[in-house]
Amino acid sequence: MVTKPPTNFSASELRSRAVLDQIEKERAASDAKTARLRALRLAKEAEDKAQAAQKAAQPGAAKPRTKRIT
Repeated sequence: MVTKPPTNFSASELRSRAVLDQIEKERAASDAKTARLRALRLAKEAEDKAQAAQKAAQPGAAKPRTKRIT
């Protein structure tokens, strides 16, 4: 004997399913936003690191010497 799942749900079950679906959509949106922001942060860090390496490779300006009076 095979029983079929109920096709008519109570109002509370429908609300629960709607709430769970909404939570799932919000979680997916939050995860996508986090991934996008992480990618932007990593790109900025890589750019900053490249600029720092380039700046370190350039010779610095020589400080003018001062005479000491003794």
